[in-house]
Amino acid sequence: MFKEQVVIDGRGHLLGRLAATIAKEVLNGQKVVVVRCEEINISGSLYRNRLKYSSFLRKRMNTNPRRGPFHHRQPSKILWRTVRGMMPHKTARGAAALDRLKVFDGIPAPFDKMKRMVVPQALKVIRLKPHRRFCRLGDMAASVGWNHDDLIKRLEEKRKVRSEAFHKKRVALTKLKQQAAAAATKALSADEQKILARVNL
Repeated sequence: MFKEQVVIDGRGHLLGRLAATIAKEVLNGQKVVVVRCEEINISGSLYRNRLKYSSFLRKRMNTNPRRGPFHHRQPSKILWRTVRGMMPHKTARGAAALDRLKVFDGIPAPFDKMKRMVVPQALKVIRLKPHRRFCRLGDMAASVGWNHDDLIKRLEEKRKVRSEAFHKKRVALTKLKQQAAAAATKALSADEQKILARVNL
């Protein structure tokens, strides 16, 4: 069943497996938003992944490097390019599918108050053996030229404080509603309570 928009929290997911699931969903017509891309994991040590990315950085057009290939340093753009490589992005169908995907570092304003989902088949704890090495996409990006890792961490700390305050307020309101409902039920007569029980209220 399609939803208007699916918001995925990238934290703790493996890059390739998450990208494969996203590619399939956007090709089927689902709009997908991925937040916290800097917290995505890649299997293999940081040293190994840096070597692999360094070899990718050397690939360029010999006569005019400004024409590409373009080497993104931002974790969100690295995920975006990984997804692009898994779909026919040069066709109209693939280009339209790629337009349905939005990627962000951190959790920006409208999505911090939305319900975020995980993709179980792409989670590192499920797919990677405990003794295997892995690295964080944000660390790898920072080692090849991304300069905003500290900024995103500071913004995330502020967001978590706001989120905790909002959660406490919501829990308190829910408790008050339950107490009000219990008090209202007590005030009813036995016959009225039987009628409510019959209609599951």
